[in-house]
Amino acid sequence: MQRLYDFLRRNPTGVDTFWAVFLFGISVVSATARTEDSGTDAQLAIVPIAFLLSLVIALRRRMPEKMLLLTLGLGIAQLVLDVAVTPADFAMLVIVYTVAATGARWASRLALVASLGAATVAHLRWPNDNTSVLGNLAVVVFQTVPFALAWVLGDSMRTRRAYFEQLEERNARLEKEREAQAKVAVAAERARIARELHDVVAHNVSVMVVQADGAAYVLDSAPDQAKKALETISSTGRQALAEMRRLLGVLRTGEHKEAGEYVPQPDVEQIDDLVAQCRTSGLPVDFKVEGTPRPLPSGVELTAYRIVQEALTNTRKHGGPNTGASVRLVYFDDGLGLLVEDDGKGAPHELYEEGGADGQGHGLIGMRERVGMVGGTLDAGPRPGGGFRISALLPLKPAH
Repeated sequence: MQRLYDFLRRNPTGVDTFWAVFLFGISVVSATARTEDSGTDAQLAIVPIAFLLSLVIALRRRMPEKMLLLTLGLGIAQLVLDVAVTPADFAMLVIVYTVAATGARWASRLALVASLGAATVAHLRWPNDNTSVLGNLAVVVFQTVPFALAWVLGDSMRTRRAYFEQLEERNARLEKEREAQAKVAVAAERARIARELHDVVAHNVSVMVVQADGAAYVLDSAPDQAKKALETISSTGRQALAEMRRLLGVLRTGEHKEAGEYVPQPDVEQIDDLVAQCRTSGLPVDFKVEGTPRPLPSGVELTAYRIVQEALTNTRKHGGPNTGASVRLVYFDDGLGLLVEDDGKGAPHELYEEGGADGQGHGLIGMRERVGMVGGTLDAGPRPGGGFRISALLPLKPAH
C-alpha cells in the first residue's frame, strides 16, 4: 500500500489523467441521455467541450494559467452554444483551486472573480421559471459557495507552502551561520592554543638552552655551577611540562581531573618567580610594582604574565650579551600598566613591524592578540637610547 501511495505522489499528472478520463466518461454518458432535449449546435459541441474540460483536469498542474484561460473560453462557448451545465464543468471548480494554490497572482485573482460570477451568469442563461426570486437567489448563493471555498482552500495552501519555504530557507541560513560561527570559533581556539604553546615552549626552552650552553662551558672548570645549571634546566623542564599538562587538560573536556593534576593558570603574582628564573639563567632583571595591588580578572592576569614572559624571552634571544632588563607593573585607577625594557641591541625590524617573517615574530603577534582580547593597547619597538621596549595598558574591571 505504501508503494502505491509513493507511486501516486511521484506521478501526479498520471493521477489527474485518470480522473480526467473518468470525468469525460461520465460527461459522455450524461450527454447521451440529454441529447434529445438539446439543440443541434449543443449536440455537436457538448462532447468536444466535455473533452477539453477533462483535458483541463489532466494538465492543471503543468500549466495552470493556460488551463484557466481555456476553462474561461469553454465557459463562454457553453453560454453561446447553449450547452447547459454538465458533469465536466466540475473542472472549473478544480482549476480555481489549482490556480489559487500554485498559479500566478494575476491568474488567482482572475479565477476568484470568474468563479464568484459563474453561478450568477449560468442562472441568468438558464433560469428556473418554476422557482421564486428568493429561491433563485438561494440557488445562486448555494452554487457560488463551492467556488469560493475552492479558491480559499487553494490560497491557504499557497500561504502554507510559502510559510514552509520560508522556514526551510531560514533553517538553511541558520545552518550556514552556525557553520560560519563554528569555523570562527575553531580558528579562535587554534589561535589561543598556538599562543599558549608558543608562550610555554618558547620561554622555557630558551631558558633551558641558555643553561645548557652555560653548563657545557663551565662543566670542567666549575662543576658546581654546571650542576646548578642542570638543576635549573630540570626545574624549568618540569614547569614547562606542568603548563603543557594544564593546557592539554583544558582541551580534554568531559574527562575526570583529579585535584592538583594540573597547575593553575599563571597570574600576576607569579611574575616574581618568572623574574627569578630569568635572573638564574643569567639575565639581570629589575622588577618593581607601583600602585596598590588588587584582584584582577583572570584574563588580565594571564595576559600580563604572558606579556612579561614573552618580552623577557625576546630579550634573551635578541638582546645579545651583557643585556639587562627592567619590568614595571603599575596599578592605575582604571588600568594595569606594563613596561618591559632592555638595553640590548634590540629585535630585528621585521619582528615588530611586519609581524614576523619566515615563521618568526609570532610572540609579538600573540601579545597583540592577547591585549586586544581584553580591550587593551600595546606598543612595541626600539628605545631611543638603544634596546627594546614593550608597553601595554590593560583595562581593569572588578574581579568576580
